Amino acid sequence: MTPRVKYSSIDEYISSFPEETQKLLMQVRESIKEAAPEAAEKISYGIPTFALAGNLVHFAAFKNHIGFYPTSSGIEKFKEELSIYEGAKGSVKFPIDEPMPLGLISKIVKFRVKEKLGAEKNK
Repeated sequence: MTPRVKYSSIDEYISSFPEETQKLLMQVRESIKEAAPEAAEKISYGIPTFALAGNLVHFAAFKNHIGFYPTSSGIEKFKEELSIYEGAKGSVKFPIDEPMPLGLISKIVKFRVKEKLGAEKNK
């Protein structure tokens, strides 16, 4: 087993993938940035993460898909629209050979921003 690479930035993470995958990762990143401009970028759990009052969403590249991790609440809220994709309680797999559903990613991120900021206000 090879040790997992430790990335220091999202740019470094993205640049470690083949060009076609980099393009998809950059599209996902830009969609998240546009939907949550106040969120900070970081690497958490070894993958790109946007944080706003805690972790907002994560994303990652794999051989055949881009993983998107908006927590279980983000998956639940959009379960109908996400039903065409493989996924789990807090994640969804977007096939690498299909266009990224950037509008859907944006809607999920905006939902998560409202959720996180609402939670902050209620503390």
